[in-house]
Parts: sequence; structure tokens; C-alpha cells
Amino acid sequence: MRQDQWDLFKKAAKLERLDRVPLALIMDSPWLPGHLGIPHRDYYFDPDRWFDSNLKIMQEFAKVIVFPSWWAEYGMAIEPSAVGCKIRFHQDQPPSQFPTLFHLEDLDRLSPVDPYADGFMAAALHRYQAQKTRILEAGYKIRVATARGPACTAAFMRGIGELMLDLSDNPPLVHKLMAFVTEAIIRWLRAQVEVIGDSVEGIFILDDIVGLLSKRHYSEFAHPYLKQIFDAFPRDWVKVYHNDANVAPFLDYHNDANVAPFLEDLSTLGFDVLNWSHNLDIAEVRRRTGGKICLMGNVAPLETGTRGTPQEVRTAALGVLRKVGGSGVMLSLGGGVSPGMPKANIMALIEAVEEFNRGLLVGP
Repeated sequence: MRQDQWDLFKKAAKLERLDRVPLALIMDSPWLPGHLGIPHRDYYFDPDRWFDSNLKIMQEFAKVIVFPSWWAEYGMAIEPSAVGCKIRFHQDQPPSQFPTLFHLEDLDRLSPVDPYADGFMAAALHRYQAQKTRILEAGYKIRVATARGPACTAAFMRGIGELMLDLSDNPPLVHKLMAFVTEAIIRWLRAQVEVIGDSVEGIFILDDIVGLLSKRHYSEFAHPYLKQIFDAFPRDWVKVYHNDANVAPFLDYHNDANVAPFLEDLSTLGFDVLNWSHNLDIAEVRRRTGGKICLMGNVAPLETGTRGTPQEVRTAALGVLRKVGGSGVMLSLGGGVSPGMPKANIMALIEAVEEFNRGLLVGP
């Protein structure tokens, strides 16, 4: 991320007064290799291809705050690989993950995660170490350490259906599992900070599985572990939470799961920025979170962002911004940039935010 982009993102995250709304998009490997016309395996395993790809995206969309920026990731495989899940790579899509914790009682056999040695955590740390000087020389810095959240990681280990049953059938062992993965995530984030260095001033946690929980289960099995992660890092850092409740990596269908049952509780977790599903209206989210967090959203990523026309994208984006008056918000999608989203629709987001910002400058 460029310095000016980070300064703008940080000010927006901390709800400082701005004269323009930022446009921030999660651009990662579900979309990026396809957009560039390269195989996913090349993107993951060829360090030069990874660097060149990210640099090209930063330059092609220079008006977009690409978030988290220079992300060494292997789809969703990093955390599952370090806790014993089977990983299968594909030529033209992100890798698949398969649970191997068939019995919760087997937790006692697992040793604590060592990010410097276990799974793709070690590979990602090596990527950061090898590329950070090159990134700096290109005019960018790695500002954010990133991890999948505890419910997401637990679901990879156990299987989503089994984990949902475990919540009622065996709460003590679920707590033991959540404590195990939470400690692993904190270790993983701290290892990234140590390897990347003092350019890191934020963390990014992604956990869609939380959106499948009832309010009671969220309060018991998710909130305290998420809070432990956010509290483990300096108060003045930028902390971003993503939950668009996209369960596609775990199930063979989509549903209407979201964070609606516990929106008020999310604002007490200690993060600054929420990126959430388009299924929840931004005005409602603002009202229920009391304006305490910056809202990063929430144009529909598939129906509009990928399948819509540029004009439909522009109209939707302006609608999002007008509902909250442009304050305490970063324009984004209700999730990440989806596979197949065309350049024209990203340009439509840029045009929409620029049009809205011109109105702010000439307004009363």
C-alpha cells in the first residue's frame, strides 16, 4: 500500500473527519489470477509471478486502496494447513481444504502451532521475508497482518456440519478447540509482524462462520475468542473484521447467514472497520452499531459487482454512499472482489466515489 493510501485508510478507520470517501477493495487470489490470465498455481508458487501480479494490480487500479495489499496467501489454505487439514491445489481456482479432526478428543494429540515451521504459514513468512525489500523499493509497504478467524479455522479442522452439532453436543471440547485455534492465530499474526517489521500497523481478521451462529452461540463461542485476538495487539493499530457470511468454501450452497443477530455486540470487539454482506442495509448497520465503527461496504459483490453492468454498479455504489452521507464509511463491496468481476465494473466504483466526493467538495 502506498503511504498516502495508508494515511487515508487509517484516518477513515479511526473515524477522523475527511473531505473524501475512500474506495477500498479486498483483491485476493479468488479474483486476481483470473483477471490477469495466469494459473492459480503460478500465482501461489512462483515468487516473481506473485510480485509482478500484485504490482500490476496496484498500478492498474491506482485509485483503489487494495486491501490488505501484498497479501501472501494461498486462498484459505494457510491456517488449515498449519492445524493438520488436508489441502488440495487446483490449476484454475483457489485450493480446497478437508477436515481431519474427526474426533474432538484428538485435540490432546495436537502440539501448539509454530508459524515458522507449520504448513503454509512457513511458506508465507518466507515470501514476506524475501519480498519485503523489493516491495519497499517499488514504493509500497506491507501494513497489515492477516489471518482467518477462530470459528473459521475451527470449522476447517472439524467440518462445518460437525462443528455446528458440537456447539450443542459438546460445549466444553468446543471451547478447548476455540482456545487452541485462537492461540494459533495470535502466534501467526505475531510472526507476520516480526518478519515484516515495523511497517505493520494493523490486523485483518476474516471469519464468515460467525455469521452462521445464533446470538447465544455467538456470545459463548465466538465473541470472547475474537476479542482475545483484537486485544492482543496495540490499541492504536487499525483493526479490520470481515464477515460476509459466505459459506461456499464449506457447503455446496449459499444461504442468508449474516451478522444481524449480534450487530450491537460486534461494536464492542475492539476493531475499527467492518466489511460485511450486502444482505444487510448499510443504514441499519450504522444505526445498530451506533456509529462506533467505520463501515467498509457494501455493494453486492456477485449480483451487482460481477454480473451487473457498469451503470448498475455506479447506481448501487452511489446509493450506499448517500444512505450514510459519506461519513464513517469506505466504499467497498459486501465482501471481496469475486472471480470474474470485470475491470469496467471496478472502474464504475471509482467513478461513483469520485462523483460522490465532488459533491462533498461543492456541498454546503
